[in-house]
Amino acid sequence: MKKVLLFTRNGLGDAPEGLQQALAVKYLSLLAQEAEKPSQILFYTEGVKLVCESSLVLGWLRNLEEAGVELIICSTCLEFFGLMDKVRVGKVGGMPDILKALQEADKVISL
Repeated sequence: MKKVLLFTRNGLGDAPEGLQQALAVKYLSLLAQEAEKPSQILFYTEGVKLVCESSLVLGWLRNLEEAGVELIICSTCLEFFGLMDKVRVGKVGGMPDILKALQEADKVISL
């Protein structure tokens, strides 16, 4: 089963930023230790900030990428936030890449 995770926030949930970040760290650290991992993790809107320098989850995202999880980041969103040169993990793509990943997924989990 092809499972895709979708990050659209700079963390998890609708909470103060510090809590969102803490939850993202916890979630991704646990996910990295699981045998079953998603095929892809997609990042758009404020979610792109998670793959940029000084993100608290970079190490866990690198770990997931090394384990074969494809990380796709929205180039339009990076440009909007002025972060194109700050990406430290994953593959910068466009909305066509994100659309394709979503259409091919058996299961999409929005975080």
